[in-house]
Amino acid sequence: MLSTGLPQGAVPRLERPGPLRDRVYEALLELITTRALQPGQHLVESELAGHLGVSRQPVREALQRLNTEGWVDLRPAQGAFVHEPTEQEADQLLTVRTLLEAEAARLAAANATSAGIEALEELLAQGLQAVADDDVDAAVALNARFHAKIMELAGNAVLAELAAQVDRRVRWYYTPVARRRGQQSWIEHRDLIAAITDRDEQEATRLMREHTEHTRTSYHARTRS
Repeated sequence: MLSTGLPQGAVPRLERPGPLRDRVYEALLELITTRALQPGQHLVESELAGHLGVSRQPVREALQRLNTEGWVDLRPAQGAFVHEPTEQEADQLLTVRTLLEAEAARLAAANATSAGIEALEELLAQGLQAVADDDVDAAVALNARFHAKIMELAGNAVLAELAAQVDRRVRWYYTPVARRRGQQSWIEHRDLIAAITDRDEQEATRLMREHTEHTRTSYHARTRS
């Protein structure tokens, strides 16, 4: 076990072809998003480089980029640490997410095709199975895919672009409450599919607003359980 907290073999070594700095950045961002690297964790360049099978330079460049984007804190004379989000940061992000997702649900109810609804139902089945298997990583990934599909069915490119900017952080905040939300989250997804199938824009909007609000309140309540 490395002091970075990553088990040996958890991250595949990166292939050399292509823009290495970008690949290292994406690898580290994924590890942070999924909380394989925990908030507040010390990030040692040499250890990350060894784990990823690269030199320290692309790791250093990736950490600087992650610092600029607010994922990593660079502290003088101490090094790099995974950013620890404040409750206010989380609240603001999840509030914006509610606005975007509620509008996406409304538009999806107006525009969804039968093929799109079938895709949502398939993701629902997979999500319920992930919960039954207590596979949190799969449940988080499927939750992101479900919401992305609704955004796609909405058919608004500008809305989708804005949602994409917050998607990574939504996953970051959702991961620690995924088990708490569990099956209830997917029951709410099922109700959303019903509203979209019925082309009930008002109901789809209401359900999505309540659904995302449940996630926000669960995140704030996580430390009190």
